[in-house]
Amino acid sequence: MKITQARLAAVAALTSGAAAITCDKASLQSAFPSIATVDFAQWMPANSTFSIPKGNVAYPTSPTKLRAACAVQVSVKNGTSNYGFGLFLPDDWNGRFLAVGNGGFAGGINWLDMAAGLGYNFAVMSTNTGHNSTSSDGKWAYHNEDALLDWGYRAMHGSTVLAKELTTAYYSNPILYSYYSGCSTGGRQGLRDIQLYPEDFDGVVAGAPAWWTNHLQPWTTKVGSYNLPNTSASHIPVSLFPVIGAEVMRQCDGADGVVDTIISDPNACDFDPNALLCTPASNASACLTPPQLNTLFQIYSDYVDTNQTFVFPHLWKGSELQWFVLLGGLTNEPNNLGDDYVKYFLNRGPQWQWQDFDYGVVQQADAEDPGNATADDFDALSRFQARGGKLLHYHGMSDGLIATGSSVYLYSKILQTLAPKGVNLDSFYRFFLVPGMQHCSGTPSTVNAPWYFAGANQAGSVSTSVSGVPGFRDAKHDVLLAMMDWVEKGVAPTEIIATKWVNDTLQDKVMRQRPLCMWPKKQRWSGKGDVNQASTWSCE
Repeated sequence: MKITQARLAAVAALTSGAAAITCDKASLQSAFPSIATVDFAQWMPANSTFSIPKGNVAYPTSPTKLRAACAVQVSVKNGTSNYGFGLFLPDDWNGRFLAVGNGGFAGGINWLDMAAGLGYNFAVMSTNTGHNSTSSDGKWAYHNEDALLDWGYRAMHGSTVLAKELTTAYYSNPILYSYYSGCSTGGRQGLRDIQLYPEDFDGVVAGAPAWWTNHLQPWTTKVGSYNLPNTSASHIPVSLFPVIGAEVMRQCDGADGVVDTIISDPNACDFDPNALLCTPASNASACLTPPQLNTLFQIYSDYVDTNQTFVFPHLWKGSELQWFVLLGGLTNEPNNLGDDYVKYFLNRGPQWQWQDFDYGVVQQADAEDPGNATADDFDALSRFQARGGKLLHYHGMSDGLIATGSSVYLYSKILQTLAPKGVNLDSFYRFFLVPGMQHCSGTPSTVNAPWYFAGANQAGSVSTSVSGVPGFRDAKHDVLLAMMDWVEKGVAPTEIIATKWVNDTLQDKVMRQRPLCMWPKKQRWSGKGDVNQASTWSCE
């Protein structure tokens, strides 16, 4: 996206414009329409801690060591829509706006991810999605269409529009560029927003997106049911997940050409699960029985239902150490992210049980798409592309919550929709896989894959005071800076270098760095030098 003369003029104005509005409730309220109410406004000096307001059950962690800024919370009542948002307005504003996403079914302002954005000097916003709940609690959605629509898309768009208005008024200057960063539900929010409102953002970074809501949530119940009931002979206990993971590592680690504890090409591995079969000589705590191997086969298989209808892809090999979330069965039922969707989003009621799951659940979800949340309007992305928007999409290859293949499928659907119309995907949309990374952030201690590149939720997962990539504040290592270079300078990312610190405290030494490759390219080691140095790897 080229910098217009108007934007250049706005840059110059940043240094000369005096704020017409101050950081107090009454002053900020004067900039808002009647549908919006400023709940509070407080100025925070540099190195402050922002105390999370009581009742924010989804995001209770307070960010620390903040840059000087005005912290604002706003409530909005617009017809049947009822939501809120938080906004950090930095003293040293960079002229840009950033919105950050949420997770699961959560209703709450994500102040911690906002703080990471504040570290770049963005004016940064998060919406509460229109309700108050933890990420796995969907009870609020029961027979509540308005709350569902707010969660699905209205709260993000409405909060973005109003937060931009307040930002412009506060600085007495226009916003130069608008960005978005979110993972999981946050990734879905970004994709859905630009499908419906392509003018909202100039650049969107979407991680591990829960984009296929009407199939993902039913699959969550389906895949959980494979390992239930937990008293059955086919149940694989959580204690065996690391055993399975170790065998996958043994067979698949070298499929990418180097044995280094990182499986970067799981689909190239011809995995034989029978190596785990219990025999009279086996240690019973480190092997699987034939019924358990049948369960393993289901887990590694796509969900295909009536008339061979493809519903959702399988969990990838290498994701086993995060299986406890969806397959743990500790409460003898699937994860709430599946069951609560059926009970409360599809209104089947709290009496519905997972044993009653059938393909009719998927058919109902397809017909109703609660909240208009599913981000499957692939053709609509052409409008975002036409106005110069850029989309950067990534997914961890060891994700145990949202099957990595769902992002590969998303890429293929976008390609199949837009390429026949003459749209060059690389011109506006780039997709990266992250070997060894779990859901949005982190890597198992037995893998130690480079996973940190300043994606959504990553800074907050290691520290309450981090922003960007410490020691590597450049577009080669930081996905948000890479997006800014793409939007503002026309420099498109071909690879992004991910980092792994020894203890992931960001205060110790770097353990490994490695380039993440733009799909469908894959990481390849040169065969020379230190495998832990990014310079010895390439994307081929």
